Amino acid sequence: MSVLESLGVPAELSARVPAEQRGAGRGRDDVRLLVSRGTEVSHHAFRELPGRLRAGDVLVVNTSATLPAAVTGRLGAEGGGEPVVVHFSTRGEDGRWAVELRAPDGRGSTRPRPGGPVGAVVRLPGGAGLVLDGPLAPGAARLWWARVDTAVPALLARYGRPIRYGYTERDQPLSAYQTVFALPSPDGAGSAEMPSAGRPFTARLVTELVSRGVQFAPLTLHTGVASAEAHEPPYPERFAVPEATARLVNAARAGGGRAIAVGTTAVRALESAADGRGVVRPAAGWTDLVVTPARGVRAVDGLLTGLHEPRASHLLMLEAIAGRPALDRAYTEAVRALYLWHEFGDVHLLLPEEGPH
Repeated sequence: MSVLESLGVPAELSARVPAEQRGAGRGRDDVRLLVSRGTEVSHHAFRELPGRLRAGDVLVVNTSATLPAAVTGRLGAEGGGEPVVVHFSTRGEDGRWAVELRAPDGRGSTRPRPGGPVGAVVRLPGGAGLVLDGPLAPGAARLWWARVDTAVPALLARYGRPIRYGYTERDQPLSAYQTVFALPSPDGAGSAEMPSAGRPFTARLVTELVSRGVQFAPLTLHTGVASAEAHEPPYPERFAVPEATARLVNAARAGGGRAIAVGTTAVRALESAADGRGVVRPAAGWTDLVVTPARGVRAVDGLLTGLHEPRASHLLMLEAIAGRPALDRAYTEAVRALYLWHEFGDVHLLLPEEGPH
């Protein structure tokens, strides 16, 4: 077992409220920044990010907006059964939705419950309902396909709230889960959970980065509910890499700049649009790509991301970018220095070993 796999993250290192509500409370960018260059680690404030990058770098950002994807319902055709919270994850091509049913925990958040069964009916607010068809994929017991008898975007807009887990202290408005990069989608699509690596950015910080010659390249990946748990297959997600972003990333890398993804979602989308030589082309549709150390990365040179649970599937992607020794060193240091985890927590910048100059 590696250092990372044996690492325990104390519960007190969960970020329970957004940065602007804790400590000095100065703003979203009032979080810490752990910087890794190979196994070399340094500690910074997130506001120091411009000094860690260089002119010609491109930050690849996800513009997917976060949906109020949690809705309370009751099991049973008449709605008289146990209360459940439905997490709407992803809309399928056939109009069905991938959903997760969870049990209310009595504190405003939820706890896991067994998936299914096939044919189960959930009554939703406003007289709507859904019927479970079957698991999203063989072995994926948590997410199920469901037929919903109403327009889900309208349902969420009226009755939904952001998905909230037990480590958070209280409900937050949807605005707390939107990044500065978020753009509403015309068809009401979005992310079940916030593309959280972009959360600490503010308009002021973006302006400073641009003034220093750092460019921004937007793409979209609508992320589903939290990353696949142990032994679950990865879930396909809808993405789009526009032509302008492909050209910008290719030109920057050809000129000696680095493509630095803001979040694992940006990595998945960009790598889905890259060929074997790392050339990015416009692409849109569904991606089931899993970035692993064996597969490697082709178009991504660095990553800005949150801190992930030691057994999370996302860590395979981080290892593909930085290598296992770098991750072991960084996560050991993050626990020692009391960095905060989860969507409202601190962030980690992984750069190539040579670092900026």
